[in-house]
Amino acid sequence: MVKKIDQDKPEKSTRAVKPVVAGKSAGAKRNHEKTASGEKSTVKKSALANARNKSAAGADSGKANAKAATKAVKPDEGKAAPSDEKLQKVLARAGVGSRREMERLIEAGQVKVNDHIAKLGDRVTNKDKIFVNGQRIVLRTELTRRRVILYNKPEGEICSRSDPEGRPTVYDRLPGLNGERWISVGRLDFNTSGLLLFTNDGELANKLMHPSSVIDREYLVRIQGEVTDEMKEQLLDGVLLDDGVARFTDIVDGAGEGKNRWFYCVVMEGRNREVRRLWESQGVKVSRLKRVRYANIFIPSHVRVGQWIDLTEREIQDLCMTAGFDSSTYTRIMQPTRDELAQLQRHDKKLRAASAAPRRHKAPPRKRPPIVE
Repeated sequence: MVKKIDQDKPEKSTRAVKPVVAGKSAGAKRNHEKTASGEKSTVKKSALANARNKSAAGADSGKANAKAATKAVKPDEGKAAPSDEKLQKVLARAGVGSRREMERLIEAGQVKVNDHIAKLGDRVTNKDKIFVNGQRIVLRTELTRRRVILYNKPEGEICSRSDPEGRPTVYDRLPGLNGERWISVGRLDFNTSGLLLFTNDGELANKLMHPSSVIDREYLVRIQGEVTDEMKEQLLDGVLLDDGVARFTDIVDGAGEGKNRWFYCVVMEGRNREVRRLWESQGVKVSRLKRVRYANIFIPSHVRVGQWIDLTEREIQDLCMTAGFDSSTYTRIMQPTRDELAQLQRHDKKLRAASAAPRRHKAPPRKRPPIVE
């Protein structure tokens, strides 16, 4: 059997030690012990010397590597990369418009950065001041909490932030935001009610409204006039309007009979007054119009007219998936805190309690008069 020898660790002495024979003198015994102890001390000294040599060699090599690394690193590589982004991306995230629209505004010279007219390719940070058509734009941070709320719009409200005539707007009843603003996902006419979505993410809003996303919108409409099967087929095939060909993707009969009937109809675009113009092209009149669905979002039964509710994280994810929106390429989203979740639950509980049917108090049982014999 061949014994393996470790070159780094010194081997113990294999020299045989002659045992002390009984009857030998005490001096011989002492000489033997001195010899053994001398050999052990020699082994320890050699081991310590090897260890010191290794540590010195390691230190020298570490210094050499450090010097080489210092020479290899350039002066600018040690600094942190600037946290700047493209100007059109920042404006789109702020909800001003889509990236292409922002590029057109920049080319037209309508965007300023720090009192200088911006150019395509400019990059900005959160410290820069950005103006669009003379109006200051509040920038949102990269790490934020994405919110989407559903608002049950009543008739008689406009979808603008302000109205010269003083009419009420849909933004009057929405919850406040710190350093951000609500962005409307599409619009509804003054006399149209129903589902309206708002979000604080400009990229998501633009994706939901863009025709390429092919998101269906369902409306409940009441028609005054006679609706025939030929009219339905023509509306499904397509009708030429002022802004191009438009059509319904589905029409389902609702309640009612005669000349006042309800219909459920679905469109895939969000043109101005598209549903009304389609029906009016057939010679009938729209007396009531309500949006009941947007993509996979319906109006909950406990959300009354004029009330709003936050969508859950699962509903927001499903909405993004329906629109083909990859949120990881735009913003990093922060999960709601425990206090925010508790606040959302309290608001939902309050809406459900308000929409619940009032409890009927049971009348106390009548006392029967005693029977007199």
